[in-house]
Amino acid sequence: MTLSTRTTAAVLCGVVTAALIPATASAHSTRGELLDVVPVSTMDTNQVTKYLGDHALDASRVRFAVDAKRITYRTIDATGKPTTASALVVLPRNDDRRPRQVTWLHGTTGYRGSVASVADGNDRAAALLFASAGYLTTAPDYLGLGTGPGFHPYVDAPSTVTASVDALRATGQLAKRKGLKPDRRVMITGHSQGGHATMAMGEALQHDRQFTVGALAPIGGPFKPSLLVGKALNDEISNGVAYMAYWTVAWNRLFHLYDNPAEVFKDPSVEALFDGDHRNEDIFPHLPATMRDLLTDTYFERLRNPTGVLKTRLREADSYCDWRPTVPVKIYSSAGDKDTLLETSAYCDQRLKQHHAKSTLIDLGADVNHGKAAKIALPRILADFDRA
Repeated sequence: MTLSTRTTAAVLCGVVTAALIPATASAHSTRGELLDVVPVSTMDTNQVTKYLGDHALDASRVRFAVDAKRITYRTIDATGKPTTASALVVLPRNDDRRPRQVTWLHGTTGYRGSVASVADGNDRAAALLFASAGYLTTAPDYLGLGTGPGFHPYVDAPSTVTASVDALRATGQLAKRKGLKPDRRVMITGHSQGGHATMAMGEALQHDRQFTVGALAPIGGPFKPSLLVGKALNDEISNGVAYMAYWTVAWNRLFHLYDNPAEVFKDPSVEALFDGDHRNEDIFPHLPATMRDLLTDTYFERLRNPTGVLKTRLREADSYCDWRPTVPVKIYSSAGDKDTLLETSAYCDQRLKQHHAKSTLIDLGADVNHGKAAKIALPRILADFDRA
């Protein structure tokens, strides 16, 4: 689930290692400045094919060997202060000196060590899928994840956008070092939280001087968070307790919703689970089964009838499909998605069409759950990107 503030500019697994010690941004940082490059892996086509197969992805379009690198770069945090972030960049090993570009935006991740630049997993596999087909691929870790310092502002689309666009700028510098001049068009896709971020980043790049949008293909995005909050309160969302706990803690850091976690959580120790250092197996055993058991009665009712900052931010979070992209949008979801719901993807499709955008909603079926949707959609998205 992704909730966010609006600007007009513009799970959980792995092992923390010494490589995750963050770089420090200077007081006079240049956004997107490349600070460090660390090799992650090099694979020939046979190795990529096996890797994709191990992650249940169609490998039929693998054409090139790849070189994957973790980059660290300068960006800004949710308050506009200088910081650093990391991303995975995967370069196809071919002779194309003007490669096309893809950005892959990952879904909900509470543990900083589970992102593509650090850990093997579905997000790294998605990046390898595009790169092995010839695309220079950037997979941002977002703020506070990977090697980035501080907490992840999970619910803040604007800072996700700035970190992701700055990752593209840093990728451009890496490409220049290798004699490449990437296409300024960027194909954008992402899953879950990354699906919501796909639309936010697309809007930002449509007004950017350095990049432009080549295609938009969000998968299972939570495009109407206000609806999902209401559903979660009724325990009608899969993993709703975890999503809501993570969102509440992260949003409090951004907007100061409470002074003490005991005001919100019946077990105040829940707050400490979402510090970026706890893995899935550390978090879920400590969460209750229902929202009534998670939240105090006062905060439960506050969410049921939001006012003030809650109402304002939810309204803003619902608005990332309220614009007119200049490229066609394909929205992937499924009737079997009980996390972000087909209903919210239909909402995005409807809002885009009301703005006279060319939008297509693709229902992957009642037997396709939230996680499986990305594995089915990605090969189709790659084929569409090749035709764009």
